Amino acid sequence: MLQTLTERLFDDGNREDLDPFAVFEEWFALAHESEPNDPHAMAIASADTDGLPDVRMVLLNARDERGFCFFTNFGSDKGRQLQANPKAAAVFHWKSLRRQIRLRGPVEVVSPAEADAYFASRHRGSQIASAASLQSRPLENRATLESRVEALTAEIGDGPVIRPDHWSGFRIKPLMMEFWKDGQYRLHDRVRFTREAVDGTWQSNRLYP
Repeated sequence: MLQTLTERLFDDGNREDLDPFAVFEEWFALAHESEPNDPHAMAIASADTDGLPDVRMVLLNARDERGFCFFTNFGSDKGRQLQANPKAAAVFHWKSLRRQIRLRGPVEVVSPAEADAYFASRHRGSQIASAASLQSRPLENRATLESRVEALTAEIGDGPVIRPDHWSGFRIKPLMMEFWKDGQYRLHDRVRFTREAVDGTWQSNRLYP
């Protein structure tokens, strides 16, 4: 009988040539069926100029064989940190599945065309909010934010919302992807894929839980 990718993942004799991106897609599809809210939520870790880690939840907005993309304001903490130190780590945790996926690697800014395409797909209200918000900067009160949104809405009128220069996306190009599945008595399953370069060949190892 044909094995699922997950069965191959944890079959120590049948993991050769297994693509971790394909395994991710299998788990991601299951999460979309079982997770009640935001199955595409992930925690993103970056580091400031002192090397102090920072972590926050974001949404995975695009993915392909190149990596995993999310979008943000370049003036935000994560935007500034990732431009200064373009390396990141991420984790997906799906409680409904009792599984998680970790990944880490270098980061690149997506192309203007990719950023434009995703920005255009967003709800108009979210487009205006992205343009009006000075993300991560001090805000005197909520009324100030709402006034900025109202002013920009009036200025744009019925016209299109143009993606602001300060808003774009980052792509994490993983050098490591680790799959974790809950097991009885904490005998969890862990398999880690690593490669030396973003165009390199993946190697895999089972890890102690």
